[in-house]
Amino acid sequence: MKKRTMLASRFEEFLVYRSTAKLSEHTIKAYRQDFAAIAVRLATTAGATVDQLGCDVIDKARMRGAFADFAADHSAASIRRCWSTWNNLCDYLFTSDIIEANPMAAVLRPRAEKTVPKSFDQDAVQHLLSTLTEDDEQNSHAWQERDLAIVFTALLTGCRLSELVVMNVGDLRDVDATGRTKAITVRGKGNKERVLTAEAPLVDVLTDYLESRLQRFPGSGKARSSPTDSPWRRLRAKDALFVGADGERITGPTIQYRVERAYRRAGINGQRAKGALVHQLRHTFATTLADQNVSVYTLMRLLGHEAMTTTQRYTKGAGKETRSASALNPAYRMLETKAAPTDG
Repeated sequence: MKKRTMLASRFEEFLVYRSTAKLSEHTIKAYRQDFAAIAVRLATTAGATVDQLGCDVIDKARMRGAFADFAADHSAASIRRCWSTWNNLCDYLFTSDIIEANPMAAVLRPRAEKTVPKSFDQDAVQHLLSTLTEDDEQNSHAWQERDLAIVFTALLTGCRLSELVVMNVGDLRDVDATGRTKAITVRGKGNKERVLTAEAPLVDVLTDYLESRLQRFPGSGKARSSPTDSPWRRLRAKDALFVGADGERITGPTIQYRVERAYRRAGINGQRAKGALVHQLRHTFATTLADQNVSVYTLMRLLGHEAMTTTQRYTKGAGKETRSASALNPAYRMLETKAAPTDG
């Protein structure tokens, strides 16, 4: 007689199988919660305990019943997550020849809402620029040049918060003899790199910020550099691009605080999506280029998305090359009227 395969033990094997994906503790906890939620309902129907359940309990009718009961007092998001957990588990059981088929295709789940990322309109961007180029009279320790550089680097490149934090001076390199247009090597999620472009107005803002930084921290440059050199040459390639009030690499929370303060001063904080600070600038970057008919393929490369479906929330337009796409951003024209060109 064939030994009965117990569901609980196979679930533990499933977690071992999934461990090679380097799951976080939060994800493992969610898997266990989702397994228990449905397994308890299957056990109740079978008149048994969870430990007594065999894998033969998994079929279309029982899974539909268990999920119908679960859906009665859970949110759509919880149902979708639980469905995904069991779909992965059943796939594992099927490919391991433990069950004859994955029944989850027959179990309905709520559709995910299609949300359009919220972005600032051009009036809000203009207010933000105007505010950041004015003195912050209520904060004697304000660093106007740095905050402007942070905000417009995010707005004109679409970089994530984590990417701004780890960015180094050497990640920006000249693409022509003028030194006023630079290619930016960005280290994104999973340490995957992509290359973006900083056009002249943004480079001018960054140069002004680096000049102010060397004035604040006169000993931070290269020992043998000349005061007449460009600040890009006076700093080391491995130096952090953005630093805090102590001259050390800036932290994520500090950037978020400075960005939110800029929104409040500009009177646009109420226009952002809940919880979105630097990410609001990323959304604005993407939406603005989508409005300029930049292709989904180009925008996907600019944003560092792995899945095209993520980028398609912004655009289905026709394409242009990456650098020319970045230069279309109207915020550059705003900067041109505010930031005077600098030497070097």
